[in-house]
Amino acid sequence: MGKKVTSTDIAKAAGVSQSTVSMVLNKKYNVSFSKETIDKVEKAARELGYETPKRKTRKGTKKEKLLVVFCSNLTNPYYVMLLQGIELRAKEQGFGLFVCNTQRDLKMEERYLKMMWELRPLGIIYTCNPSHCFMGLVKELAGKIPVAVINNQNEKMDVDAVELDNSKLGRIMAEHLLELGHRKVAYIAPPLTARQKQRSKRVEGFLRAYEKAGFKDHVIIKAAKEEIDLDVAHIDSEYKIGYDLTRELLLEERDITAIVGLNDMIAFGILDALHEAKLRVPADISVMGCDNTLFARMHKVDLTTIEHFVIFKGRDACDIIMKKIASHNTPYSEIEPVSTYHVEYEPKLIVRGTTGYAKEPGKRVKKNKN
Repeated sequence: MGKKVTSTDIAKAAGVSQSTVSMVLNKKYNVSFSKETIDKVEKAARELGYETPKRKTRKGTKKEKLLVVFCSNLTNPYYVMLLQGIELRAKEQGFGLFVCNTQRDLKMEERYLKMMWELRPLGIIYTCNPSHCFMGLVKELAGKIPVAVINNQNEKMDVDAVELDNSKLGRIMAEHLLELGHRKVAYIAPPLTARQKQRSKRVEGFLRAYEKAGFKDHVIIKAAKEEIDLDVAHIDSEYKIGYDLTRELLLEERDITAIVGLNDMIAFGILDALHEAKLRVPADISVMGCDNTLFARMHKVDLTTIEHFVIFKGRDACDIIMKKIASHNTPYSEIEPVSTYHVEYEPKLIVRGTTGYAKEPGKRVKKNKN
């Protein structure tokens, strides 16, 4: 029997310190090493035939029942509501949650995904579509660990999903404004990039409805610059998009009668910019949002929006994971059953005080300063 390979042997072969070997092999992510150093250590370990020592577990200790949630943004109430739904159901079943806030950063998402093999949670929930470049890795994980995605229905995915047809949300918003006589309208959105297809689908649904009515050329799309998605999201990031782009829109003096925010947070920014400009809502300009977040329901805001049952989606994603775990743990036959779950809720228009009949062009009146 050959001599057991130690971290000292690997350190000599790689030309690094023993502590560096220990941290690299144990994947201590709180310490930053260059890719070259990591590759050298891992290569030396492989060539020497190093085996990671198995950790001893105390008799009688129970492994923590852990679910991992991937979230791209923790500043938007939409994601907070999803997490609330997931947490409520997970707590009922005795599960703990580990939240991976990727901040829409590809490197961060990849880093968390690679951690899953070490962490070995009992299930993984994505609160948005995984980035396309990591779909292979997500499917590979789904072969070993139950994975559920709260995704845009238009994306073809082979994993369990709680689906949302974003184009339908856009269509419902457009139909409401068309019924009220709004012909010249603006749509304010975050960056409409290839990575954020769900945003584009919502805008496309809106545009198709206006095109069908013969007014597509009357819709102004104002989207934030792509660089905004590269910054770490702040609590007011989407609010500022609504506020800043509405101010730009008003300076351009376009005779619009309604402004739509891609979500409620953007709509709140729109409302404040209109209030600052002494324009009455909905007497001068109507405003709509989407998601029916808590603040939208407050009396002083009273925002017309779309309800698509966000908390329920979080709960259902958690239920899918629980069903997968149960089917895996319950012997049925020699063959383990394979099933794919797809759940979808029908969105509902919530009409409140920020939308009304369109004003005739030129009839807009500004508020008195008092």
